[in-house]
Amino acid sequence: MPELQAMFTRQRKWMFFLLSFYVLGWGFTAYQPIFLGLIFGTSLSFFNLWLMVRKTEQFGENVLKGKKVRSLGSFSRMATGALAVVVALRYPDQFHLISVVIGLMTSYIVIMIDFFIHSLKIHK
Repeated sequence: MPELQAMFTRQRKWMFFLLSFYVLGWGFTAYQPIFLGLIFGTSLSFFNLWLMVRKTEQFGENVLKGKKVRSLGSFSRMATGALAVVVALRYPDQFHLISVVIGLMTSYIVIMIDFFIHSLKIHK
Protein backbone atom coordinates (compact mmCIF):
# COMPACT_ATOMS: atom_id res chain seq x y z
CA MET A 1 0.00 0.00 0.00
CA PRO A 2 2.90 2.46 -0.28
CA GLU A 3 1.51 3.61 -3.65
CA LEU A 4 -1.79 4.48 -1.99
CA GLN A 5 -0.03 6.52 0.69
CA ALA A 6 2.09 8.30 -1.94
CA MET A 7 -1.03 9.17 -3.93
CA PHE A 8 -2.81 10.37 -0.81
CA THR A 9 0.18 12.54 0.12
CA ARG A 10 0.18 14.20 -3.31
CA GLN A 11 -3.58 14.68 -3.27
CA ARG A 12 -3.47 16.05 0.28
CA LYS A 13 -1.00 18.71 -0.85
CA TRP A 14 -3.31 19.75 -3.68
CA MET A 15 -6.29 19.87 -1.34
CA PHE A 16 -4.43 22.05 1.16
CA PHE A 17 -3.33 24.34 -1.68
CA LEU A 18 -6.92 24.73 -2.86
CA LEU A 19 -8.17 25.30 0.68
CA SER A 20 -5.57 28.01 1.25
CA PHE A 21 -6.57 29.64 -2.04
CA TYR A 22 -10.24 29.56 -1.00
CA VAL A 23 -9.42 31.07 2.40
CA LEU A 24 -7.60 33.93 0.68
CA GLY A 25 -10.59 34.40 -1.61
CA TRP A 26 -12.93 34.44 1.37
CA GLY A 27 -10.77 36.96 3.21
CA PHE A 28 -10.01 39.38 0.40
CA THR A 29 -13.01 39.38 -1.93
CA ALA A 30 -16.64 40.36 -1.74
CA TYR A 31 -17.71 36.79 -2.65
CA GLN A 32 -17.56 35.46 0.89
CA PRO A 33 -20.57 33.07 0.69
CA ILE A 34 -19.15 31.49 -2.46
CA PHE A 35 -15.69 30.97 -0.99
CA LEU A 36 -17.11 29.83 2.35
CA GLY A 37 -19.18 27.25 0.46
CA LEU A 38 -16.04 26.12 -1.36
CA ILE A 39 -14.15 25.90 1.93
CA PHE A 40 -16.92 23.92 3.59
CA GLY A 41 -17.45 21.55 0.67
CA THR A 42 -13.75 21.03 0.08
CA SER A 43 -13.12 20.37 3.76
CA LEU A 44 -15.78 17.68 3.78
CA SER A 45 -14.44 16.36 0.49
CA PHE A 46 -10.99 16.15 2.06
CA PHE A 47 -12.52 14.23 4.98
CA ASN A 48 -14.17 11.86 2.48
CA LEU A 49 -10.83 11.37 0.72
CA TRP A 50 -9.13 10.52 4.01
CA LEU A 51 -11.99 8.17 4.89
CA MET A 52 -11.75 6.45 1.51
CA VAL A 53 -7.99 5.92 1.87
CA ARG A 54 -8.40 4.56 5.40
CA LYS A 55 -11.20 2.19 4.37
CA THR A 56 -9.19 1.02 1.34
CA GLU A 57 -6.21 0.20 3.57
CA GLN A 58 -8.47 -1.72 5.97
CA PHE A 59 -10.04 -3.51 3.00
CA GLY A 60 -6.61 -4.60 1.74
CA GLU A 61 -5.51 -5.77 5.19
CA ASN A 62 -8.67 -7.81 5.65
CA VAL A 63 -8.27 -9.44 2.24
CA LEU A 64 -4.66 -10.39 3.05
CA LYS A 65 -5.68 -11.85 6.41
CA GLY A 66 -8.58 -13.75 4.87
CA LYS A 67 -11.13 -11.96 7.02
CA LYS A 68 -14.60 -10.93 5.99
CA VAL A 69 -14.50 -7.87 3.78
CA ARG A 70 -16.78 -4.99 4.65
CA SER A 71 -17.78 -2.07 2.46
CA LEU A 72 -15.58 0.87 1.58
CA GLY A 73 -17.79 3.35 3.42
CA SER A 74 -19.89 4.67 0.56
CA PHE A 75 -22.77 5.34 2.91
CA SER A 76 -20.58 7.47 5.18
CA ARG A 77 -19.36 9.55 2.24
CA MET A 78 -22.91 10.04 0.95
CA ALA A 79 -24.08 11.02 4.43
CA THR A 80 -21.30 13.62 4.60
CA GLY A 81 -22.48 15.06 1.28
CA ALA A 82 -26.08 15.13 2.48
CA LEU A 83 -25.00 16.88 5.67
CA ALA A 84 -23.17 19.52 3.63
CA VAL A 85 -26.23 20.20 1.49
CA VAL A 86 -28.52 20.38 4.53
CA VAL A 87 -26.20 22.89 6.22
CA ALA A 88 -25.97 24.96 3.02
CA LEU A 89 -29.77 24.98 2.70
CA ARG A 90 -30.19 25.87 6.37
CA TYR A 91 -27.78 28.82 6.16
CA PRO A 92 -28.12 30.20 2.60
CA ASP A 93 -26.81 33.62 3.63
CA GLN A 94 -23.50 32.05 4.76
CA PHE A 95 -22.98 29.20 2.26
CA HIS A 96 -23.57 29.28 -1.48
CA LEU A 97 -25.17 25.91 -2.33
CA ILE A 98 -23.55 25.42 -5.74
CA SER A 99 -20.14 26.23 -4.22
CA VAL A 100 -20.68 23.60 -1.54
CA VAL A 101 -21.53 21.00 -4.18
CA ILE A 102 -18.47 21.96 -6.26
CA GLY A 103 -16.36 21.75 -3.12
CA LEU A 104 -17.72 18.26 -2.42
CA MET A 105 -16.54 17.16 -5.87
CA THR A 106 -13.06 18.65 -5.40
CA SER A 107 -11.36 15.49 -4.15
CA TYR A 108 -12.56 13.52 -7.18
CA ILE A 109 -11.29 16.24 -9.51
CA VAL A 110 -7.95 16.26 -7.66
CA ILE A 111 -7.76 12.45 -7.93
CA MET A 112 -8.29 12.60 -11.70
CA ILE A 113 -5.79 15.42 -12.24
CA ASP A 114 -3.22 13.65 -10.03
CA PHE A 115 -3.71 10.45 -12.02
CA PHE A 116 -3.16 12.18 -15.36
CA ILE A 117 -0.10 14.11 -14.17
CA HIS A 118 1.43 11.05 -12.54
CA SER A 119 0.76 8.82 -15.56
CA LEU A 120 2.38 11.39 -17.87
CA LYS A 121 5.48 11.47 -15.63
CA ILE A 122 5.75 7.66 -15.68
CA HIS A 123 5.50 7.38 -19.48
CA LYS A 124 8.23 9.95 -20.17
